[in-house]
Amino acid sequence: MSSPEEPPVHGGVNLEQLSNSPPEQLDPPLSKNKLKKLMRDRKWEEGREKRRELRKIKAKERKERKRAARDSNVPSEPTSEKRKASVEPEVNPGKKSKHLKSVQIPVSFVIDCDFDELMRDGERTSLASQVTRSYSENHKAPFRSYLFISSFGGNLKQRFDTVLSASHHNWKGVKFLESDFVSAISQAAEVMKTDGGGRLAGAFGKYETMEEAEATSTSGEVVYLTSDSPETLTELKPYSTYIIGGIVDKNRHKGICYKRALDRGMKTAKLPIGDYMKMTSRFVLATNHVVEIMLRWLELGDWGKAFIEVIPQRKGGVLRDGIAVLDKLPGTTTQDEEVDEGASGQNQEGEITPLENDADEVSEKGLPREGL
Repeated sequence: MSSPEEPPVHGGVNLEQLSNSPPEQLDPPLSKNKLKKLMRDRKWEEGREKRRELRKIKAKERKERKRAARDSNVPSEPTSEKRKASVEPEVNPGKKSKHLKSVQIPVSFVIDCDFDELMRDGERTSLASQVTRSYSENHKAPFRSYLFISSFGGNLKQRFDTVLSASHHNWKGVKFLESDFVSAISQAAEVMKTDGGGRLAGAFGKYETMEEAEATSTSGEVVYLTSDSPETLTELKPYSTYIIGGIVDKNRHKGICYKRALDRGMKTAKLPIGDYMKMTSRFVLATNHVVEIMLRWLELGDWGKAFIEVIPQRKGGVLRDGIAVLDKLPGTTTQDEEVDEGASGQNQEGEITPLENDADEVSEKGLPREGL
């Protein structure tokens, strides 16, 4: 027998009960801003079905417009030659496909989300957006990594399961783990060393010989990226795992990721932003920006261009004098050229301190914001 549907809950408050309760029965400690926020959330939940119906109507209208445009350009009685051409389309080797698959390479990124109790509601919302953007960028990258979300629980998981309609269950190429990042590291090592663990392509294409490839498969590293590390990451290595702290805290908990890594006896490092960029002011990066930077390096093998392309211009970063960037890695292909899938807040000194996500035009569900 199915259990009755649970009423919507936000921030530990029953929204349904709130809407049915007279003002004098509300909990006195709740501020006016908190009450307004709760009422906005209740209205948003109430309008969910209506928004879903509107999206269906718009999708149907788009299909009808496309069908009408297609019909207006097709003769009512096509000739036999045109019928043949319709089933045997002209092959143009020089034309690039719009739907090309990315290449799986043997490297793993782990977003450590074991900081749920240290964040506020708005910060958890930002982290959910950053996790979504990280998945989206990795999924469409020309050379994609294995992606793990560790310590996935608490309020963050509740948001994904409720407000975001559990859409993450449909994501491909990512694993959500309730266990901590140590368990994710173990699983990443196993999947990377299987027969379908990935190709040495992109920036890893330099490992050309079988001897080099075999040596690389046994020398992978595990690195926790943290701003407080005295070490600087110079390159990513095949069969390695890189952990990113999934925390949005406006720098309230300084050094927490570094201490967490030291307690586990793990190697740490920071991205080499200070070696490549000159900054006009101190700045921080969101978790998804750190992921995007590493994905761009996997494609280009060039930190300078990765920083320039990913770091928002509003942060005021410019390349240091004498630093050149590559259009693409010599001897490799870009996403437009690759057709074979193959086997299966940084600050001026290079800090990695996630901030609120400016996920540009992507929502937490990985969909365009328009129409939500």
